[in-house]
Amino acid sequence: MATDTEFGDLSNLSFVLNKPSDVTFETKPKPTIQSPYDVLVKVNYTGICGSDVHYWVHGAIGDFVVKDPMVLGHESSGTVLKVGDKVASVKVGDRVALEPGTPCRRCTPCLSGHYNLCNEMKFAATPPYDGTLTGLWCSPEDFCYKLPEHVSLEEGALVEPLAVAVHIVKQAEVKPGQTVVVMGAGPVGLLCCAVAKAYGASKIVSVDIQPSRLEFNETFAATHTFTPERVSAEENAARLLKETDMPGGADAVIDASGAEPSIQTSIHVVRRGGIYVQGGMGKPDITFPIVALCVKEVTCKGSFRYSSGDYKLAVELVASGKVDVNKLITGKVKFEDAEQAFSDVKAGKGIKILIKGPNEKET
Repeated sequence: MATDTEFGDLSNLSFVLNKPSDVTFETKPKPTIQSPYDVLVKVNYTGICGSDVHYWVHGAIGDFVVKDPMVLGHESSGTVLKVGDKVASVKVGDRVALEPGTPCRRCTPCLSGHYNLCNEMKFAATPPYDGTLTGLWCSPEDFCYKLPEHVSLEEGALVEPLAVAVHIVKQAEVKPGQTVVVMGAGPVGLLCCAVAKAYGASKIVSVDIQPSRLEFNETFAATHTFTPERVSAEENAARLLKETDMPGGADAVIDASGAEPSIQTSIHVVRRGGIYVQGGMGKPDITFPIVALCVKEVTCKGSFRYSSGDYKLAVELVASGKVDVNKLITGKVKFEDAEQAFSDVKAGKGIKILIKGPNEKET
């Protein structure tokens, strides 16, 4: 991209993954507005996603392989610096949550509102596209979501994982008064519990092997918590249903862990005719209790990122106070400390660590 001398005092320092476990800081050319609908943003905060850590450690996720140096990061908020001539929804100075993927807008999935399934999606920090752990970012107007005055930029950076949870809970078709079990109490699992609560679920069971995460969720969104043991999936499911008083099974079960034992247990936990949603990604192939799925006539769905309306709803949930994402933020670090932040996330320290943009002044 060409350099924009208009913002010569701002840095475009970027956190670059060269190959597994090899990251460097590099000053990239400053992006410029290429379309009358483009928005140039100064990145203020970026969260660390499990996929970022996976690329950092392994250099690939499935078929997405890092072959050339790639800027990491995709959970970001920022401040608008410049807008194209036809931009109407945001103006210079507005604070925005950034949706980090741009679809083609022309294919059948895009035109039907399922742009997350677009084959031509250009998604930040997914090879070969650079991510948002950088100083400046150019985005289409309709993928910048203005934050209300009372919503902080830190909260804005958590809109992305919240939108993931919104999409998962939508896939689960959660309704008021229903019972929901969420496997995994990482950031997305915690947020799935919070969204289910906002949707009016009467019983929300959070499942994890980390006591600290379950203890946190007892005051965050869950009505019940459960720690599985090293026994069969059927035994864990039976104990879960007994301890949470759901003899007929849960209306909806969400796996936000990707762990094979959790997935197996989930199918034995969901009620007959219930809904199971796979939100977490783990091994490409697993042993799956397909007989139980068929006999119980469970509706089984995948969930991938977010689609039409999910980001907007995520912002509204934060703005209304129905989901308090602030509680998930356990640390903020300088841009220069990004690699240490990645190490901390990999080690399971805290819940959500935010990296300040390179142009953020120390306060």
